[in-house]
Amino acid sequence: MNEIILLLIVGLLAGFVGGMMGVGGGVVVIPALVFIMGFSQHQAQGTALAFMLPPIGLMAAWNYYKAGYVNVKYALLLMVAFVVGAWVGSMISVQLPDKVLKKIFGVMLLYVAYRMIFKS
Repeated sequence: MNEIILLLIVGLLAGFVGGMMGVGGGVVVIPALVFIMGFSQHQAQGTALAFMLPPIGLMAAWNYYKAGYVNVKYALLLMVAFVVGAWVGSMISVQLPDKVLKKIFGVMLLYVAYRMIFKS
């Protein structure tokens, strides 16, 4: 049950960040699956592709699925939460000045890059 709640939170956060800054799957979900859920990089990428399947790429996700790198249950939970988070994030983002949004985006990317390089 904790996994479900955690995945819903990750999906909401990714949707929020995606709606607010135009990123989410790669920048939020993949690091969360690696650092929080203990996924391998391949599993994280495959699962992220699967939950973003309709807008991203059916064939890429299919290749990861065939190789055993997609957790379908997690991808479905992330997809549902991502939709809600994206809606909320976009509502807030359109209210922020461009300068503030650029700073938030830059800080988030630096933090994720630091974690990926030095904490993995």
